[in-house]
Amino acid sequence: MSPPAHSNAVHPRISGALIGILILMVASVAINYIDRTSLSTAAPLLGGELSIPPAKMGILLSAFFWTYAFLQLASGWLVDRHGVRWVMAIGFFIWSAATTATGLAHGFATLLLLRLLLGAGESVAYPCYSKIIAGNFAEHQRGLANSLIDAGTKFGPALGIFAGGILMERHGWRSFFIVLGLGSLLWLPPWFKWMPSGHAAAQTTQDSGPSFAEICSHRQAWATIIGHFSGNYLWYFLITWLPSYLVKERGFSMSGMAYVGAMAFCVTGTATIITGALADRAIAAGATPTKVRKTCVIAGLGLATSVVAVAVVHGSAASMACLMFACIAYGVFASSHWAIPQTIAGPVAAGKWTGLQNCLANFAGVAAPAITGFAVERTGHFFWAFAICSAVVLAGAAAYAFLLGPVEPLEWGSREVENGSHRSGIR
Repeated sequence: MSPPAHSNAVHPRISGALIGILILMVASVAINYIDRTSLSTAAPLLGGELSIPPAKMGILLSAFFWTYAFLQLASGWLVDRHGVRWVMAIGFFIWSAATTATGLAHGFATLLLLRLLLGAGESVAYPCYSKIIAGNFAEHQRGLANSLIDAGTKFGPALGIFAGGILMERHGWRSFFIVLGLGSLLWLPPWFKWMPSGHAAAQTTQDSGPSFAEICSHRQAWATIIGHFSGNYLWYFLITWLPSYLVKERGFSMSGMAYVGAMAFCVTGTATIITGALADRAIAAGATPTKVRKTCVIAGLGLATSVVAVAVVHGSAASMACLMFACIAYGVFASSHWAIPQTIAGPVAAGKWTGLQNCLANFAGVAAPAITGFAVERTGHFFWAFAICSAVVLAGAAAYAFLLGPVEPLEWGSREVENGSHRSGIR
C-alpha cells in the first residue's frame, strides 16, 4: 500500500484500525501510571505501618526509576529489533506481577526489590508507543495521539490517587495493590487480538537504523533529553510527593488529598488533550511543526515554573489554585514533547531515540523523589523542594528554546528519514 500522505492538509482523521490500537496504548499507560504511583498514595499509611522515614521513603519512590531508566536503551533496541507485540506483552505482565506482590510485602528490602522489578517491566512501554506512532501516524495526527497517551499518564494517577486514597483509608493498602495488579492482566487478551504479528508496528530493524552514538551526535537529541528531563522532574515530583505534601504540610485528610490530587492530574490531562488537538489542527492548516511544537514545549515549561508558588502562598485555596495553574502549563508542554523526537528521528530510529531519551530523562525520577525526601527531612518543610523543581523546569524551557533548532526529519547516513517514508500495514 502507499505510505501515509506527507501533506498536512489531507486525511486528518485517524483510521478505525489505528483508533483501536490507540485505545489500547492509552489504557496501558493509564494502568502503567496507576501502578507506579500507588506507592506514593500509600506512603502516608505505609510509612507508619512499616516504620519507613522520609529519606528511606524517597529511596523507595525513586528506586522504580533505577531500572526503568537504565533499561530504556535495551527496550528501545528490543522494539526496533523484534517489534512491539511480545516485547510489550512481556513487560506488561512483569509490571502487573510486581504490583500484585507489593500488597504482600512486609519490609523495606522487599518493597525495594519489587519497585526495581516494576521499573524493569514498565521500561518497554514508551519505546513501543513511539515505534507505533512514528510508523503509522502522520505528522498532523501525532499531537492528538501523543496527547491522548500522555493524558493516560494523568488520568491514570488521578484515578489511582482518588480511588486509592479512599479505598486505602477504608480497606488498607495491601488489598488495593493485589486487586490492582491482578485486574490489570485483563488488558493482555485485547492486545493480542488487536495487535497481530503482521501489524506494521511489529516491523523490525536489523542494522539499517542509526546507532546510539549517531543519535547522540545531534544537538536535537540533547535538547529533547534535557527538556524531557526537566518536565519529568516536575511530574515525578508531583506524583511521588504531592500526596504527602497535601497531608503533612497542608493538613488534608486522606480522602481530601485524594480529591485534590485527582483534580490536579485531571486538569493536566485535559490541558494535554486540548493542546494536542489544537496543535494538530494548526499543522494541518499549514503551520510548521517547528513553530507549533516548540511553542507548546517552551511556553508550557516556562509557565510551569510557577509551581514554586504552591509552597509560598499561605492559604490552602490559593496554594491549590497555583497547583492547578502549574499542572495546566505542564499539560501544554506534555502535548508535544513526544511528537518532536518522533518527527526528528523518523520510524527507522524512533525506538532507539525514544529509549535513549527516556533512559536519560527518567533519571529525573531517581533525582526528584530522593532530593525531595532529603530536603524535607533536613528542613522540615517543602519550600526548597518546590524551589529546586522550578529551577529545573526553567532549564528545560531554555534547552528547547536555544538548543533544539528546527523540528524536521534528520538524515541517517544516506537516507533521509521522512514522515511516512515507510510502508504501513494499516489503511
